Amino acid sequence: MAFGFMEVHLVSAKGLQDTDFLGNIDPYVVAQYKSQEHESSVAQGKGGNPTWNEKFTFKVEYPGNRDQYKLILKIMDKDTFTSDDFLGQAM
Repeated sequence: MAFGFMEVHLVSAKGLQDTDFLGNIDPYVVAQYKSQEHESSVAQGKGGNPTWNEKFTFKVEYPGNRDQYKLILKIMDKDTFTSDDFLGQAM
C-alpha cells in the first residue's frame, strides 16, 4: 500500500446562522480525516460570512475503499463562558 498526502484548502463560509445571544458568532472549523484532526483559527467578529484561507495536510493511504476517503468539516462557534456551539458540518 502506498502513502500520500491530501491538502485541504479551507477558504470561507457564507450564511451561517447567528446562535449567540449578544454579538456575532466566532466560527472555526474542525477538519477530520480518520484519526487525524486539524482546527482552523477562530474568525472573530466575522459573523455568518467568515474567511479563513488556511491549508491542512492529511496523510492518506492508497488504494482504499470509497468510505476510507471521507473528510468531515465541522463548523463550530467559539464561546468564552460556555461550551462551543455546533453550527453544522459537511462530508
